Amino acid sequence: MAEKLAPEKRHSFVHNGQKVFEWDQTLEEVNMYISLPPNVPPKQFFCKIQPKHVEVGIKGNPPYLNHDLTCPVKTDCSFWTLEDNIMHITLQKRDKGQTWASPIVGEGQLDPYSTDLEQKRLMLQRFQEENPGFDFSQAQFTGGCPDPRTFMGGIRSD
Repeated sequence: MAEKLAPEKRHSFVHNGQKVFEWDQTLEEVNMYISLPPNVPPKQFFCKIQPKHVEVGIKGNPPYLNHDLTCPVKTDCSFWTLEDNIMHITLQKRDKGQTWASPIVGEGQLDPYSTDLEQKRLMLQRFQEENPGFDFSQAQFTGGCPDPRTFMGGIRSD
């Protein structure tokens, strides 16, 4: 049932008509997907994840991405992989349930409507996680959606 509440599509950050990266999020993580240039050996790519900053590039060149993150991450649980010419960066949210409008500060921000849809989806994920016997995939909110991180005392930690 939880998979019904997974992100349905990725958001794209496009700059000067070119897709820089795609991204999605869950209660616990933000995932970035970067298409890699062809004909560059995988060992040449690097990714450096810091609590509030990320760098991505090809060794020996200036970073392709060198930006502050919207919110802090847990670096010991964040990682990156390369597969099928895609760099997948998994950023573990420091504050579980926090809704990010973009992974990168000031770049590719979601519009208010899309941010609200993300917050609603994350709130339903939280309900599903806290009540595993129920199916919240068809649930809807009327009016404003509460913050999934703080609603009713906040997210319980195990």
